This record gives sequence, C-alpha cells and structure tokens, in this order.
Amino acid sequence: MPQGKYMPEGLFDSQLMASYINSEAGMTKAMETGAILQGTVTRCDSRHNLYCDVGAFKGIIPRNEAVFDTASPSKEIAVISRVGKPVCFKVIGFEKGLYILSRRAAQKEAMEYFLANLSCGDILRGKVTHIEPFGVFVDIGCGNVSLIGIENISISRISSPHERFRTGQEILCAVKYIDKPMKRITMTHKELLGTWRENVSRFNVGETVRGIIRGIEDYGIFVELAPNLSGLAEYKEGAAVGQEVSVYIKSIIPEKMKVKLLIIDTLEQKKRKLIDESDYYVRSGHMVSFRYSPPECTVKKAEIIF
Repeated sequence: MPQGKYMPEGLFDSQLMASYINSEAGMTKAMETGAILQGTVTRCDSRHNLYCDVGAFKGIIPRNEAVFDTASPSKEIAVISRVGKPVCFKVIGFEKGLYILSRRAAQKEAMEYFLANLSCGDILRGKVTHIEPFGVFVDIGCGNVSLIGIENISISRISSPHERFRTGQEILCAVKYIDKPMKRITMTHKELLGTWRENVSRFNVGETVRGIIRGIEDYGIFVELAPNLSGLAEYKEGAAVGQEVSVYIKSIIPEKMKVKLLIIDTLEQKKRKLIDESDYYVRSGHMVSFRYSPPECTVKKAEIIF
C-alpha cells in the first residue's frame, strides 16, 4: 500500500502500538525515535487542548499542536470534533504527569511523505470523516483529509453522498490530483467500482432483480443495478427517485453500452446499501488508466488517464 505506515486515524496497527504505549520505556523510545502513535481523546478543555488516553498513560495535545492544516489553521471544529475519537500523534515531551503530544507533527510528516511518494492512480485506504452535499471528506493518513467530489463517487448518478457512505466508514479511493504547493490531495472512487462489462457480467437477460430509481426523464427511467451500472426502463407513472423497484432485464447491448429494463413492481424500502468490499473490482496497487466502456462500444469511449 503506497501510504505505508501513515494509516487513517483509528486504523493503526494495535500490536505495534502496544510495544510503545504500555511502558515508560516504550514511551521514551517513541519520543526518541519520533514514532507515530495513536490514542483516544477523552475531553477538550475551554482552551481547546485535547486530553488523551495513551495506553497506560495520559497525554495532552496543546491547541497549537492539534491540527496541521495549511488551508484553515483556525478551524476549531477540527479540534473539538475529536473528542471520543482516535487521534495520531508524536510524543514530544513530559510535564506535570502528562505526556505532551503533537498531532500536527504526525500529520505534517505524513503529508510530506504523501507529496514526495504518491502518484496519481495510487490506491489508498481511507476513512470517511464527514459528508457534504458536494462530496465526501476522507482521512487518507494521520488525519490528513482529502475530498472525493460527488461526481467522482460512482458512475451511477446519486443525489447525495449519503447514498454511498456513512461517517466513520472505511473505503478505498485513488489519487486523482496532487497540488504540492497547496499541500492538497484530491481523491476519486468510481474507477475502483469496475467497468461496464465487469458490472454487467453479474446480470443475465431474462432475470428479474432489485434496483433503485436514480433519474426520471420523459423517455424513460434510470435504474441503478450496481454502483457503477444503471439501465433504462420504460416510463411508468408514479415512479419516484430513490424508490426501490424490481426490474426485468429485457436486453443487454454491449455495443451501445445499454441495459434495457422493465419495471415490474415497487418494493418496500430497505436500509440503504452502502459501498462495501464486494463492490470493488480494484482493491490495491496503482491504476494507470480507466476506461468504463467495453471495446465494442461505439459511443462514450472516454478514458481516464491517471
């Protein structure tokens, strides 16, 4: 994995942490070597200092050591929202019975590593930190947060990122753009969910399957069969975006990249299906390019080069 030891907060190796955080000798070693550790924030005081449980010990992250964020260093929500959650840090001192910790130093080291070693197309493991109408923010390592725009979440159209993710969810994503001067990395997700042919291979003509209505036009209704696959059904009165339906697969036409459907019935709404491991066709490594359409398709031949 190109992110190396710089994993998202909460995903650090617990066995590696145990060699440091359960003895004074281990904490001293961590301070001397600059090891990045992980603990849990128990409270945030009125000055926005964070207090942490670090194995058998207690620590404090002073406010000025809490966030490495060149874009908005004064965003206090990034500090107070850590209460009850795991954080990474370096041990930088000991005072009045508390270890002095720096989350900023850990994030800075991780970002410097990413900027020097990552390439567009590299696949990382991320953790969703928060969701907005325009996209989802993902911790790609040590609390460094990157954006996946809604247009880069899946091929199938969605009205909100909430239809794919929840806060705290572990996902895979690929590096889309690296802005070294701004120390900013943008991610993408849809390329990991498979091509048209890979997705359509799950289905056969004559089957009746579940789907979700994602769009309604005068000429038909778009029904999502998988995160990266939609088909077109004939228009039906009473249909609504977001409704679950059963659909009959009338035909699959690779040269036109089309799946023709017939809506059979509306279904009781199930709990929304979030992205999971079974939805990924690419799970690790590096992507050079991505072409969604099959070779025989005569339309929509756009290819993404990383």
